[in-house]
Amino acid sequence: MIYVCEICGWEYDEAKGLPEEGIRPGTKWEDLPDKFYCYLCGATKEQFSAAGTAADLEHL
Repeated sequence: MIYVCEICGWEYDEAKGLPEEGIRPGTKWEDLPDKFYCYLCGATKEQFSAAGTAADLEHL
């Protein structure tokens, strides 16, 4: 599943994780710490929306 920041559009892809920040590929959104934030604009976790999977988004 991909989650998109509602402020700036940055995407967190569960399949890819965020290895440069110590978040392993496959880390589910609900398993991220509550203090997780957007690495571009600083938006909180609550300011993200589920956007679907990478396969879903390819068909848009």
